[in-house]
Formats: sequence, structure tokens, C-alpha cells
Amino acid sequence: MSKLRPRNSRQVNLHELFLRLQQQMTANLLTDREVLSHSGTKGDAAEVHWRAMLTRYLPQRYCPDKAFVVDCEGNISEQIDVVIYDRHYSPFLFNQDDARYVSAESVYAVFEAKQEITAQHVKYARQKAASVRRLRRTSAPIPHAGGIYKPRKPRRILAGILGLESSWFPPFGRPLRKALSATDPLERLDLGCALKHGSFEAKYRSQGIFSIRTSTPETSLVFFIFRLLARLQEGGTVPAVDFGAYCRVLEGPA
Repeated sequence: MSKLRPRNSRQVNLHELFLRLQQQMTANLLTDREVLSHSGTKGDAAEVHWRAMLTRYLPQRYCPDKAFVVDCEGNISEQIDVVIYDRHYSPFLFNQDDARYVSAESVYAVFEAKQEITAQHVKYARQKAASVRRLRRTSAPIPHAGGIYKPRKPRRILAGILGLESSWFPPFGRPLRKALSATDPLERLDLGCALKHGSFEAKYRSQGIFSIRTSTPETSLVFFIFRLLARLQEGGTVPAVDFGAYCRVLEGPA
């Protein structure tokens, strides 16, 4: 009898289900690392696996993609390995030669995907996150049957790093805390997953990190998925885009 189907046929073993998913992801990333010799190619393959997994398990309103993020003033972020943006209420600006561009208002979260989580890669992910968070985000009023909802303050964009393993031992000790300690709030990483070693969730006060919650190696993927879902849920829906602000760019100087 399958481990996924206990005696009560109306139940499913969620722990076993996610353990199998984690084992499959780990095997895919290990195969890529062993077979693909070029570091850039290995990185691209890792991104594909993470985006495919998130596409499969996040609600349909969230779209994971590799993209640049742009704002109404024409400012642009660095290219981000995994941008989770709103599929329903925000515009997909354009796609040129497989380089996707999405509006800053539509972004829920950004992640960098690496084979290994190191201090250098954490710093790189922090810089990538800041390149998105510093963009201008508009917010427009929303008409409804009873009147008009006032413009919403844009929610904080989540950021993190994804990988196969951690370069530290223990994986989530003092070196990770030091790597995450960013004086600039725009560089703060919220979530991370090293499939073979565990996942972490960091929370901050104004002066810096005040807590880091971690998982066991066996629950790294399920911990990451459900903590990501919880943080996405806490933030609610992205604000309505002020399309007039984007149109003003096309008008040119007065």
C-alpha cells in the first residue's frame, strides 16, 4: 500500500508527500550540478526548477518568473531569478527576446536561486532585492458598487535566497545571521531554503534582526512553502496600478 494513502482512504500523508517533493527537487539540482559543467548553465537550470515548483504549488494569482522590474518613471531593477508577481490585477508590460518586464506595483516577492548559499550569494541577493524595493510604486483608487476604495499603501516586497545546500556548518548559525545583517532595510532577506540543510525565516525590527526561525533538513521545502504562503497572505493583494502615471512617461516633458 502506498505511504501516501493510509488506511483511511480519505486522508493523505502530507509529510510524506512533501518529503517526496523535496527528494525530487534535490535529485534534479544534484543532477544538474554533476552533469552541467558551466556555472551559468547550472544556475539557469536551478532557477527553472524553483520556478516550476512554485508555479505548481502557489495559488494561481501568484506568477513566478525570471524578470526585470520597472516603475512608472522608467527605472529598472537588476534581472531577478524568481519574481513572484500578481497574475490578475497588474499588467505584464512586455517580453522582448525572453527578457520579461513586470511593473513594480505587481511584485509580491523576489528570490535569487543558487546552487549553494554562501555569504557572497546572500550579499548578492540582498543587492538584487534592494534594486526592486527602491523602485517607485503607484497606487490608484478602486471604484466599487458602494463608492471608491482609497489608494492602498504598497505592501513590503518579500525577498530571499534559494539553493541546494548551505556552505556553513551549522547551516543557520552565526555566519548566516552576520550575512543577513543589512543596515539598509531595502536589503533585508526574509526567507531562504537550502534543500539539503533546512530553511530559515528572518524577522526584523528597526535596528535589525530580532529572530531567525529554522527548519530541520527533512522539512526544508514544506517549511519554506508554507512560510512563504503565510507571508504572502499577510500582505494581501497588491495595490491597483495608477496607469495615468505610466501614460505620463509617454507624453514626454511638458
